[in-house]
Amino acid sequence: MSWETIDRTTVAEEKLGPGLSAAAREKIRTFFPRYPSKRAAMLPALHIAQDEIGYCSLRAMRDIAELLEVPPSAVMDVVTFYTQFWTHPRGKKVITVCRSLSCELMGGKEVLAALKEKLGIDEHQTTPDGKYSLVTEECLASCDHGPCMQINEKTHKCVRVEDLDRILSDPDNDKISMPRSDIFDAPQKT
Repeated sequence: MSWETIDRTTVAEEKLGPGLSAAAREKIRTFFPRYPSKRAAMLPALHIAQDEIGYCSLRAMRDIAELLEVPPSAVMDVVTFYTQFWTHPRGKKVITVCRSLSCELMGGKEVLAALKEKLGIDEHQTTPDGKYSLVTEECLASCDHGPCMQINEKTHKCVRVEDLDRILSDPDNDKISMPRSDIFDAPQKT
């Protein structure tokens, strides 16, 4: 018996996905003075790529590797380690349901099952219209308000199955009421 050799060094052009824009590259470069090495800016760089493209494409990972002067495999290692990075297109809004013990005891399993049914998708899938993707996380740090879920960055607390239609129909269900951190979106110099 022989083993098939798989060449993972070449990828068809159409499977690389989009690359980073010049603006995204420049934004990543603004992080270099904040860190002791370029490699240390990898997480912000990946967030910038995902914000721009919607996921971390292979081409974007190669672009980041080039900017940070690291091997592409180092970028892939980080992308595949952290659950918040996507390697395929995701929905405009990502629903993250907490699966911690606290949330499950308060009805989290039922909320997740109802979401799967309402959206017609399973975990790590996207609705056909591209509006929602669904994932779970071990803890969303709102144990005293379980079950909870996030839509993009907005946390919904004490969610019940009967709340889902109202939450999903709200066009602002993903909007947070406070500005993001100056650490990620640094104020522009005027």
